[in-house]
Amino acid sequence: MDFKEVPNWILSLDGEDVEFIKNFILNSGSLKEIAKIYDVSYPTVRIRLDRLIQKVKLNDNLENEEFISFIKKLSIDDHISLEAAKLIIDKYKSERGDT
Repeated sequence: MDFKEVPNWILSLDGEDVEFIKNFILNSGSLKEIAKIYDVSYPTVRIRLDRLIQKVKLNDNLENEEFISFIKKLSIDDHISLEAAKLIIDKYKSERGDT
């Protein structure tokens, strides 16, 4: 997948989220196995997954927002770094009350 095609919801994930998704996929979506890996209870894993789902939905909804698309394009075109783009978008979302 070309960087230009990476959805905003993926770019919004932090390292822990990505690791959780990786483990989830490698364990065929078994929340019981994920609970064993993280040494936590099943309900704790379920809550973590629910929060991740909410985060993905929120950022997916913002995908088509003009300002965020503009910042993403600046990053893609190497006018600003990916890290700077994430900081700008996070600040924008926090001021809107989205976080």
